[in-house]
Amino acid sequence: MKNLSLIIALGFFQVCFGQNPIIQTKYTADPAPMVYKDTVYLYTSHDEDDAFGFKMKDWLLYTSTDMVNWTDHGVVASLKDFKWVNTDNGAWAPQVVERKGKFYMYCPMPNNMGIGVLVADSPYGPFTDPIGKPLIKNSLDDIDPTVLIDDDGQAYLYWGNPNLWYAKLNEDMISLAGPITKDPSFAKVKDQPDPFKYQEGPWVWKRNNHYYMAYASKCCPEGIGYAMAKSPTGPWNYGGVIMDGDQRSSGNHPGIIDFKGRSYVFGFNHMLRMQTMSKHYERRSVSVTEITYNADGTIQKLPFWTADGAKRVGTLNPYKKVEAETMAYSEGLKTEMVTEWERNQPYNRGKKITDRIIVTSINNGDYIKIQGVDFSKGVKSLDVNVASLYGGKIEVHSDALNGPVLGVVNVTGKGEGDLYKTINTPLKSVRGTHDLYFVFKGEKDLFYFDWWKFK
Repeated sequence: MKNLSLIIALGFFQVCFGQNPIIQTKYTADPAPMVYKDTVYLYTSHDEDDAFGFKMKDWLLYTSTDMVNWTDHGVVASLKDFKWVNTDNGAWAPQVVERKGKFYMYCPMPNNMGIGVLVADSPYGPFTDPIGKPLIKNSLDDIDPTVLIDDDGQAYLYWGNPNLWYAKLNEDMISLAGPITKDPSFAKVKDQPDPFKYQEGPWVWKRNNHYYMAYASKCCPEGIGYAMAKSPTGPWNYGGVIMDGDQRSSGNHPGIIDFKGRSYVFGFNHMLRMQTMSKHYERRSVSVTEITYNADGTIQKLPFWTADGAKRVGTLNPYKKVEAETMAYSEGLKTEMVTEWERNQPYNRGKKITDRIIVTSINNGDYIKIQGVDFSKGVKSLDVNVASLYGGKIEVHSDALNGPVLGVVNVTGKGEGDLYKTINTPLKSVRGTHDLYFVFKGEKDLFYFDWWKFK
């Protein structure tokens, strides 16, 4: 029993699994994961902090190489990137795919304006509109695009609520190679039962010669259902339910990938909003868990989202600069992008020095958790880059929120929120792989936090 108590105290179970929701500094929904090289690029829609209904103006990007620590890259695109869109609200569920070194972002527009496409030379953007008009403008169903590039190179675009539509894409990925077709397998028939219970949010992929179509099913609340086929255009056969709907979340939106030998389903719930609010607002939070395929290709059913997320599949290198907005979990914090200019004259700012994504809203008791930090070289000291507001401290703990203290960083000075300084602090040595906690102490708004690095 003593050994078990020690394991729990050291946060053993937290070392193994990440925590849901995986983003805590913003409200996120409609996860669209993309695996490119050794990284998961997670594009999401973004519910504003004051949203009552759907208040969504832009799309965000997060990345991870271990499925537990996620780095915030801020806004990657917005409705403003489409000159033909006449609203600043309605940045709904997107998807990004890579083809021949270019990245294509398919975005639905509100008010029956269709589906647009952006393109970039990097998964981080900048994304621009190559055609200046909707790629799809077909019906009131034109939302929630998803894309499959088949093994023969043919690309397919699917979308729709409450019907599923599809069309072939040309190799340029920004024009259609065939007619728009309503998929008969998912078509709604008046006064007839719907065996698929298809609602919206399709997500298509291929695995071991099976074609899959997951989707938000049976509103409301929405679960995640799926269908299987032997070709990208069907006919589709109902596969079952990946996850039942639950009153803790009226909607859902699947995103499914394979990464480092494991399979994952992303979706969303209201766990973050429910920490502070009792009434329903459209302020959602993305979660992830592992899925298991049976021998025949069917998918085993999962419970509704739990606090346990994905299992860690890598470690983090603390000896190179790590952005402070890289987190496995946090409490009380926000992130934002700030721009530093050559001069502080509003009428003549000079050249832009840099854009920073920083951790903000840091107050007493808030913390950042980073999982699986590889201290194989040991530790002598820690550099942190901060800009002091009222000043404060960073307690550096290992293995648990109240675990051993490796050292304390003193952030002195006040009224320096636009001056970023690097502070070096000696620490107790530690070796091996550990979870790391930065626990913030002080009064009022303490400081902005840009990056950290162990020596």
